[in-house]
Amino acid sequence: MASNAAAGFTCKANGDNKPGRGSGSGSSSRRQQSESESDVGPKSLARLCSRDEEERAAALEELNQAVLAGLKLDRPGSARLSEQTLLQLLRLSRSCPLGEVRERATELLRTAQEQGVEVPRALASGPSAFIPAKEMLKNGPDQDILIESFLSLGRVDHITMVMALHPAYLSCFLRTQHALLEMDGPLPRHWRHYIALMAAARHHCSYVVQQHSAGFLEAGGEESWLSGLEHAPTKLRSLQTLNKLLAHRPWLITQQHIQELVCPGADPRWSLAELIHAVVLMAHAHSLCSFVWGCGLNPEPDHVGGYTYQLPSPSHLPRSPHSPHSPAHEDGRQELVDGAMEVEVLMQRMVELQQQEEECTQEEMVTRFERERSESIPTAVVRGAPPDLVLRLVEEPEFRYEDFAPRGEQSPPTMRAQDYSWEDHGFSLVNRLLPDMGQHLDEKFQVVSNLTYHRMAMHEDVDTHTLRKALWNYIHCLYGIRYDDYDYGSVNVLLERSLKVFVKTMACHPEQTTARVYHAFWRHFRHSEKVHANLIVMEARLQAALLYTLRAITHYMR
Repeated sequence: MASNAAAGFTCKANGDNKPGRGSGSGSSSRRQQSESESDVGPKSLARLCSRDEEERAAALEELNQAVLAGLKLDRPGSARLSEQTLLQLLRLSRSCPLGEVRERATELLRTAQEQGVEVPRALASGPSAFIPAKEMLKNGPDQDILIESFLSLGRVDHITMVMALHPAYLSCFLRTQHALLEMDGPLPRHWRHYIALMAAARHHCSYVVQQHSAGFLEAGGEESWLSGLEHAPTKLRSLQTLNKLLAHRPWLITQQHIQELVCPGADPRWSLAELIHAVVLMAHAHSLCSFVWGCGLNPEPDHVGGYTYQLPSPSHLPRSPHSPHSPAHEDGRQELVDGAMEVEVLMQRMVELQQQEEECTQEEMVTRFERERSESIPTAVVRGAPPDLVLRLVEEPEFRYEDFAPRGEQSPPTMRAQDYSWEDHGFSLVNRLLPDMGQHLDEKFQVVSNLTYHRMAMHEDVDTHTLRKALWNYIHCLYGIRYDDYDYGSVNVLLERSLKVFVKTMACHPEQTTARVYHAFWRHFRHSEKVHANLIVMEARLQAALLYTLRAITHYMR
């Protein structure tokens, strides 16, 4: 997710300088590079992303010579390489889609180890803790789009690898993210990354926090800001109320929240263009956290928590995530039979809904919506405290999602999509205040809504429109948005309880998503189909949060 080539090559990681040190898991002391250690400059590494094959080959040879010079092969025992260089080589050896670069990086790490250099190794065997690496390879992420991503961004991160299962979506996602972080706009680049990492911290997502911390430093941000919100400018800190509401209860956002930030007497004052940019950045980061947690993404190999210097032991060898499809799974055959039956039942229900001619009264439609909105879906999971690199960027960490309409309590008014929608209202407002961003977002919403391969589990030539629409509308229902012309009875028919648990957890409490929750639904479906469901949840959540904020801005502007 690095915003440009250089950012991808200047990420630093914590560690220490002692023999036998553990993983990069947040040591309080940063390893200091000695004068005798060789470092490979970001410019030479960035040239590996050249579209000119000859220049790439020259850059690869330059990298090779620089590392070998640091290893001092003619003087055994004096080899020195900086930790930054080692981690860059580790990342290239694990994720670079260009075979010649990946193989050379692997070879250089091996040579360094032979010369007595303590070499880091990646803790994870693939990009996801939920999706086996062999499944990713079997489903064949589009190599062309991975190569394009590497040449454009300087790295292929785990987000890109998993999203590459759906190349059409990945392309517009990367365009939108590039526009948000890099293109001309009202906010400085380092502020954009800081706003995004503030947003990611709300969901305890150290993965996204670390990505944007690297981008923030590369864009010229002051490292002290990463030590805590109190070190950031007052203007950025003034976003905290809006940030927590956007992340957890966007339906509470009102015209008053907007007025406090943009009215002439506000101190500090945000322009409407700046505020829209910040809102889209925050909502983008919140929804991306849902994807990261929902797909069980592992830390990058050069992230804190993504590497170790310890030798592998039998108890620490990479393992495939526990899955009902594993032959070792208890009652595995019965699980497969039950999963196959679930697919057949879902197929039949989809056909029946498509053929259904019965029309409900408006009162019945509202009743069915309220029933879905107030249904009790348990999601609470006890997790350990998030790392300090996340907690120090969060105010009021106890402020979390609460059901839009808890049973027996008076709830805020429902937002009727007919009164305020993306198509009729939100799109034009974003495009007016942040040119072209409305177009980028709209393209992403359209692609994910229409994305289909006309298959479902083991079946081909399937019209999945009703299922995709049920998923999208269920997420909006959880956020209190109702479509007058949609029968919410379809949600209950098509979305079995384990799927609802996953969707609600991912959309509302993403940091509580576990492998058990992921594997419990759609047990006979491909992992790529589950990733597709993740994309729908991510984009529906993004649009819902934006709609509430954009409505508040519209009311302020009247």
